[in-house]
Formats: sequence, structure tokens, C-alpha cells
Amino acid sequence: MDQSYPYRKYSGLRMQQENTSRGGLQVTVLTEDGTRPVEDAVVRISYTGEPDRTVEEIKTDSSGQTPVLELKSPPLEYSMEPSEEQPYAEYTIQIEAEGFEREEIAGTEVLPDVLAQQPVRLRFQSRQSFDRIVIGPHTLFAEYPPKNPEAEIKPVNETGEIVLSKVVIPEYVIVHNGPVGDQSAGNYYVRYKDYIKNVASSEIYATWPDDTIRANVLAIMSFTLNRVYTEWYRNKGYDFTITSSTVYDHKWIYGRNVFDSISRIVDELFENYLSRPDVRQPILTQYCDGQRVQCRDRGWMTQWGSKTLGDQGYSPIEILRYFYGDDMYINVAEEVSGVPASWPGYDLDIGATGAKVRQLQEQINTISQSYPAVPSVNADGIYGQRTADAVRRFQGVFGLPETGITDYPTWYKIQEIYVAVSRIAELN
Repeated sequence: MDQSYPYRKYSGLRMQQENTSRGGLQVTVLTEDGTRPVEDAVVRISYTGEPDRTVEEIKTDSSGQTPVLELKSPPLEYSMEPSEEQPYAEYTIQIEAEGFEREEIAGTEVLPDVLAQQPVRLRFQSRQSFDRIVIGPHTLFAEYPPKNPEAEIKPVNETGEIVLSKVVIPEYVIVHNGPVGDQSAGNYYVRYKDYIKNVASSEIYATWPDDTIRANVLAIMSFTLNRVYTEWYRNKGYDFTITSSTVYDHKWIYGRNVFDSISRIVDELFENYLSRPDVRQPILTQYCDGQRVQCRDRGWMTQWGSKTLGDQGYSPIEILRYFYGDDMYINVAEEVSGVPASWPGYDLDIGATGAKVRQLQEQINTISQSYPAVPSVNADGIYGQRTADAVRRFQGVFGLPETGITDYPTWYKIQEIYVAVSRIAELN
């Protein structure tokens, strides 16, 4: 049986308090459906293990965000090599807002030199109790059950299983929060990109080289899209896309924080997956840590091995081919589900004109009704300074590089937020 919260090796509260390195933490508070920010929520932060001793107390702004807080963390080297020392600090976050139920999150991870982003969803008040989320430990630090090996290409022609007609990036995946067959485990609808960010933040360290993170994110996405494309669990009679069990799939942790370095790379790569020649389905790219569990003889990637190659300057595809073979290549999905219109194929910047610019402006104006920090613009189809300023503010609110240019990650983030706020407007 899989363990949702395996035994954790604590290095001690005193050691955590004496940490001298610093990491960033920003909390974003939204309504339960994720469509509207919660302003003036009181956020209290304490060391996990000492929740009544507050180290920071702040309020959220009109975008539901706290300022970026600098908090103590262990030294960087703890996350750069396998270590018995816990490489991240753990904090407890308590949130209160008028008209909403209180919430507490225990175990938010803060690594040195990177920004931890903690999302919080508040329910409208219906009882005088509060929710408490406990974030389980990182897979590279605690001991989780190893992956059951599977064929990386599913023999759909032999089994007759139903598969999708093309590779589609889904808007949501349904995550079964436990092992296959555990009927007590809940199912959660999770946005695809949020799922990948959560898994990557649970499986690798955000302090690693960007190209190591890219290689691991590509492997996680390809594995996930294989489950989507082959409808693996649905063909076995289950009503979910994937599990949170390391025995069967990846570790997904309900309510956990993600890291900006990982979030940025997922936004950059989310349409991609891994392929082999003459194979239509995304490859089921399995991996292990390479320390507690060995899997090189299976042709799998090792996470610590990918870190070593990244340190040596290997590119993402070079890292992947080192482990999976020279016939592995990066492919692009044919469709992204749940967006009003596809990426125009080029950056939108000052001087751009046309229908795509007008669409962007109209979407920005819809978003500004829920996020007043994002200014509205004249929807004239001309990308002028005011449009660039509005895009720059949008990027700041949603954790993207503040360039004022609508590049690929910005375009799809605008689509995502636009769809979310439009749906709730339709319901109202």
C-alpha cells in the first residue's frame, strides 16, 4: 500500500531557526473556484512544529497576493548533492479573511535563492471550523515506494484499447489522491499545468540548473500525456486520469507550494512531450532518484544523474537522450484544450496590430474586472504603450517576467485566466 505521508526525517526545529540562507515566499489567496482574488486576507507564517510563534504577519493586496517575504532556509549545498540534511525549511501558513473559512497549511517548503509560491483557496464561510492541509515531504528527501516498471509504449494495436485520435494538452486532469484501488482516496480536478508544476516541485529541487529542470519537466509531461492519450485508467474501469502514488505514477501533493523556476519552465514547455520515430503516443518516460532507488539498467532517467549532467552543461535533449537513447525527440501537441484561440506564432509587442491584438485587449479588459491591479485598455487592435503596460502588470500579478511583451507563456496565461473569470461571470 502506498503511503500518503511517509515517515519524515526532521532535522529539528532549532536547526531550522538557525538557518542562515534565505529563500522567498509569496502567498496568493483566491476564492475556492480560483477565479477571484481575496483582498485583505490576514496571512500568518510560523515555523512548522511551532505554529503559535508567528514570524511574519501580512495582508494580501487587490490581487490576493502577499509581498515576497525573505525567510530562513538551509544552505544551498543541501539541495545540490544527495544529503541526509533536509534541504528546505518548512513553514506553517494560517489564513483568515472576512466571510471565508479559516485555513492552515503545514509544511510549505522554502528553498534558498528561489521563490516559493503558495496558492490558497478559501471557502465561503459556512461553519466555525477551519481546514488544515499537511504537505508531505519531498520525494528526494523522504522514502516513497518505488515505481512499478511498465512498458514505455502501450501496445494499443494488440489490446484494442481506446485511445485519443491525436495528442491533446488537456485543460484538466483528474488526480486520484492515492494508489489504484483505494476507494477512500479522493479525486481532484487539477489544471494540467498546475498538475505538472506540483509534481515537478515534489520530485526535483527548484535550485537545480534550468536545463536539468527542463529535462525532468519534459519527462513528467510526456508520462502524463501518455496516461491521457491512452486513457489508461479509464480503460481499466476507473474514473480518473492519473494517481498521486509513486508506485504507479508521479508524486502529486494536494495543496503544496510550487517554485518560480519550475513554474516558469512549465509555462515555457507545456505543449511539448517526448516521442520516438513512428510512435504516435507520448512516451511513458519513467525515472527514479538514482540514489535510494536504482533504475539505469531499465533505461530510465535518474534525477540526480540529470542534475550532474546539467551541471556539466548538457542541454535538455542531451540529458534525455543520455538516459532514454538517441532516438528520443521533443514533439509538440496538436491541440491545447480549453483556450479560446491558439498562439499567433510570434510575440506581440508595441507596433503590432490586428485581430489577435484586439482579442488580447478584450481579454485583458475582462480580467481587469476581477483583478483591478491589471488596467483596462482601449480594444482598438493596436499594441501601444498602454497595452504593453497592462500586459506588464498582468505578468507581475501572475509571476511571469515583466517585459510588457505578449510572448508564448504570457499568451496562454492570459487565455487561462480569461477563461476562468469568464466562466464565473457566465454563472453569475
